[in-house]
Amino acid sequence: MHGNLSGLRPAQKKALENLYRRRIEPGRIGSPELARNLAELSHDVRREVGVLIDRRGRVISVSVADAKATEFPELRMGENRLAGFHLLHAHPRGGALSKGDLSTLFLKRLDAVSAVEVDQEGRPSLVHTAHLTPPGTVGEEEDWRILPPVQPFQIDEFDLGAQVSALEEEIARAAQTREAKKDRERALLVQIDGGEFDAEERLDELGELARTAGAEVVYRELIYRRHLKPGTLVGAGKLEELTSRAYHLDADLLIFGQELGAAQAREIEAATGLKVIDRTQLILDIFAQHAQGVESRLQVELAQLRYMKPRLLGAGMQLSRIGGGGGSAGGGAIGTRGPGETKLELDRRRINDRLSFLEKQLEQVSVRREERRKGRARNDVPVISIVGYTNAGKSTLLNAFTHAAEEPRRVLAENKLFATLRPTSRQGYIEGIGQVVFTDTVGFIRDLPKDLTRAFRSTLEEIGDADVLLHVVDAAAAGADTRLDAVNRILEELGFRDMPTVIALNKADGADPEALAREIERTGGIPVSALKNTGLGELKEALGDAVAAVQRSELARQEEARAVRAEWR
Repeated sequence: MHGNLSGLRPAQKKALENLYRRRIEPGRIGSPELARNLAELSHDVRREVGVLIDRRGRVISVSVADAKATEFPELRMGENRLAGFHLLHAHPRGGALSKGDLSTLFLKRLDAVSAVEVDQEGRPSLVHTAHLTPPGTVGEEEDWRILPPVQPFQIDEFDLGAQVSALEEEIARAAQTREAKKDRERALLVQIDGGEFDAEERLDELGELARTAGAEVVYRELIYRRHLKPGTLVGAGKLEELTSRAYHLDADLLIFGQELGAAQAREIEAATGLKVIDRTQLILDIFAQHAQGVESRLQVELAQLRYMKPRLLGAGMQLSRIGGGGGSAGGGAIGTRGPGETKLELDRRRINDRLSFLEKQLEQVSVRREERRKGRARNDVPVISIVGYTNAGKSTLLNAFTHAAEEPRRVLAENKLFATLRPTSRQGYIEGIGQVVFTDTVGFIRDLPKDLTRAFRSTLEEIGDADVLLHVVDAAAAGADTRLDAVNRILEELGFRDMPTVIALNKADGADPEALAREIERTGGIPVSALKNTGLGELKEALGDAVAAVQRSELARQEEARAVRAEWR
């Protein structure tokens, strides 16, 4: 028995225990005798009393609680199956099926839910029953179908077994049809608006991230919440709505624009039955897909482990793909793993060992990169670092500057976020300056996850070795000004905000003329189209002037240093 049993007399508890002995004909809602027993007990204890009945007609659970508070056994339904049991319970104050009854039917995927109305004398009155409808059912506004109420003596006339078989066949047939058409994960997007002016832009960006990761976005919602719910962020009612959306749209993925804690993600998954990820996990997944070089792969794995560490601890065998083999490299030094050590401690050491290994590997890569930078410095070749928001067109601009139309010099340029992660350098030429090196860096994004910022810090620090920054802005994108400011904040955090900078307002051919004019006036940027090769001459002139100014400043500094040395001599 489940529910709040406090205050019940021994005779009442005995009557509840006797419900386990009741059997009904398989495939039926219940029996007149069971309906009478439930009504009398519910009237006696003045609470809702319910029983779970399996498909063989056995009572498998008795609860003194409403439908939402009823404890269910471990659900065994698959993607195309229902739970395998139905709920029959009594309403001591009368009334048809409640919202909680119908929500429980849907969320638990019950075969059916039935409510027995109890009159003032404790006798059963009308019996109300509802069952689910297949996703996409034409003419159904809800996720369920409510049958006409019947008298208690008619409760065993409805063939629930046939209804369940037909429903599962229809669900399976619809799932096969959808599976044949589905080649990507179908996702629901949720962005919480806490009063930010750019909440709509953030939702659009979340959609772009999901598309880049390979998901098909079938629904997106901006939810206003000034105060977030501790466990689920948006509350149980909104999660129920999202679950219903996913059911009808055949979605299996729920993506939040806010970072979720481990407990929050688990609670939302338990409430919806969907795979739940947040924006940080989405970005990490994109980085993992696009990482090509050794350094990029190491940095991405390091960021993933740092983010997942609190979520992986205690995950058991799932960590086997992270740790090394046996011996000291696999899980700590020999002789330190006593029989009393817990699995949690072993998991923690395995993660920490892998983190240490990755950090050492990246230190070696950093040393090699420093040697290459020193080599460039000895050659005295000016370096121009191309920075900007992800998908602003940096790689396309690099290809246009260096005439790298074909492999192997061509840099990957796609209409996706974070299409390139590895810093790429190419030689170019600027009139009046001569040979220069253009370096394409990893794209920036607002609120870049701290684990990624830390992992890519060594890569981003290479920006500081440049003579001039070329800040590429997508002038055609909504919120171009906020994206420019987001990049500037990251540059400021790295200490590069005061470096000589030229702003290129890329994709100017697709920008709103008034918005473009405002950005030109606000930033002094140069409108260009890297794809159509327009405005590049003016941009090169501006870069040449900036490099020349840096060279003049360097010559003046060297001349001043020589004068100081001569004065001392």
